[in-house]
Amino acid sequence: MFILNYFASLNPVAFTNALPGNVAQGLIWGIMAIGVFITYKILDLADLTVDGTMCTGGAVCIVMMINGHSVGFSLFCAFAAGMLAGLATGIFHTAMGIPAILAGILTQLGLYSINLRIMGNKSNIAISTDKYGVLVSLRYIKNVVFYKNTLFVVAIVIVVLIGVLYWFFGTELGCSIRSTGSNQNMSRAQGINTDMTKIIGLMLSNGIVALSSGLLAQYQGFADINMGRGAIVIGLAAVIIGEVVFGKISRNFAFSLLTVALGSIIYYLVMQVVLWLGLNSNDLKLLSALVVAVFLAIPYMKRKYFSKPVKKGGARRA
Repeated sequence: MFILNYFASLNPVAFTNALPGNVAQGLIWGIMAIGVFITYKILDLADLTVDGTMCTGGAVCIVMMINGHSVGFSLFCAFAAGMLAGLATGIFHTAMGIPAILAGILTQLGLYSINLRIMGNKSNIAISTDKYGVLVSLRYIKNVVFYKNTLFVVAIVIVVLIGVLYWFFGTELGCSIRSTGSNQNMSRAQGINTDMTKIIGLMLSNGIVALSSGLLAQYQGFADINMGRGAIVIGLAAVIIGEVVFGKISRNFAFSLLTVALGSIIYYLVMQVVLWLGLNSNDLKLLSALVVAVFLAIPYMKRKYFSKPVKKGGARRA
């Protein structure tokens, strides 16, 4: 009886109304997750620079727009700032021999102070949707023409980004980066400068993360010093969820990038369901960790408990 009363008290209209905003947020974070995909899946590196870069891009974008620059140029500057952060991590890792995970932590720590300097020693800097020509906004989810709708704009950005990355990773340089992640020793034996490919991969990854941050700052109307906290968890969640849910449909590289964005949407829909059910919002980080843990465990559980045992030995001779 208690359970029936509990579900009867839920408001499905509120959940439905929140769906477009959650999908839009999932798409924006999906761009960030594509950046994580480059380091985690292609380069096979654990890059924790993401948490710092996720603030850097938003801070640079908002400050540039407030100072009178166009939204396109501001996003480009955010992308460039992210690439510089990736360059720092790459130099720490390759030229100084620091392990990738520690190199990312060092850059992330340094970015905290840099981000504060970018925002004029403020922890938060806002931008007016009415005064500045933002590309995406929470206010552009409903009751706007389709080409201004945030869902449409971000979807176009993702399609273009996937197309560019699909082309890039088909070039000689892109294939060298993929080869470095697959087998570093063999790549070096083939004459590939693996240090350089790692640096380029880290720069590209963090540039994409910063681009996503610039869009997110416009969407929510402000850049915050803590907006990147836990970003790597969301990025990994999107990559893993996309791989588990859609991984067996196709092995095409462009489709793999698309599944990352779809995984991000699923992640935010799950979070919305959790909030709609009345759970405390303070527990979201814990729930995020549990969601990632569950999806990480699914492939292992399938192999261990649900795969058919392989028969040993050959056929009997007559």
